[in-house]
Amino acid sequence: MLYAYTTRAGKIVRLQPGDELQSAFWIDLVQPGDAEIRQLREIGVDVPSLAEMEEIEISNRLYRESGLDYMTGVIPGERADGGREAMPVSFILSDQRLVTVRHHSPRPFLTFPERAERSTLGCSTPDRLFMGLIDEIIARLADILEGSGRVLDRSMASVFERGASSAASDRLQEALQEIGREAELLSRVRLGLLTIERILAFYISIIDERPEAKRLRPVIKGQLRDVQALEVHADFLSSRVSLGVDTTLGMINLQQNNTVRILSVVAALFLPPTLIASIYGMNFANMPELDKPWGYPMALGLMAATAVAVWFVLRWRKWL
Repeated sequence: MLYAYTTRAGKIVRLQPGDELQSAFWIDLVQPGDAEIRQLREIGVDVPSLAEMEEIEISNRLYRESGLDYMTGVIPGERADGGREAMPVSFILSDQRLVTVRHHSPRPFLTFPERAERSTLGCSTPDRLFMGLIDEIIARLADILEGSGRVLDRSMASVFERGASSAASDRLQEALQEIGREAELLSRVRLGLLTIERILAFYISIIDERPEAKRLRPVIKGQLRDVQALEVHADFLSSRVSLGVDTTLGMINLQQNNTVRILSVVAALFLPPTLIASIYGMNFANMPELDKPWGYPMALGLMAATAVAVWFVLRWRKWL
């Protein structure tokens, strides 16, 4: 799928299917097929495949070829089947246009065309358009981190909440699953921030060749500072995730220990009576109490007395 945009009166406007692709200012490719790849090749842009975009070597993600700058980052987004995943997105930048290649739907690509003119630098040149899109991506990653922080607050509150013991196990399991989901989301955001930081570092190294280098450099440095601050915040949330997992597992262990302790107390209470019952159940011929009328009540009383004595001992040792 191919979306082409041009600029009119300082705004991003989407081209109609019959318009000339050569006039496009921004071309957004989503899961490009052979036809779209041929169209881009006709205007001098070689579109990388998904396999090439997934290569983790820096030389395969940040490079220059045929006068075009190729920059690939990993950005969280939604797949066609509705699942969430962090997948590579390639930015191909030239003096004439910006080309983006993606195989999923990160939210910034859906929201940016409507407010591109309100970005820091506007969208009058491909470089400014690229910087605005990067700014939108950084803002989206910051929103995800804020949402994760709120979810962790809610999960930790449920872990420490006083409630019915019957519902505590289900609540702790739900909290553990929620924290695990946030841990996976944070790992995707952390990877996105790392790749965006590398893209900006590569871009600032070639910025001197751009006509607006003096204007763009401070903005790039500002974005780098934002990314580094978000990385620190992501690390902080990751530490909270570790604390949340340890705390939740500790609470689950305490519940299990309480259950085992109750079972152990019940077993200890019935152990002496069981021993007495076993002795009088051996059916030896020479057992004087068997033919006495008080033998049966004596055995029952002895069993009850030993159970009560064990209970008092456990209370005295504060095991109950």
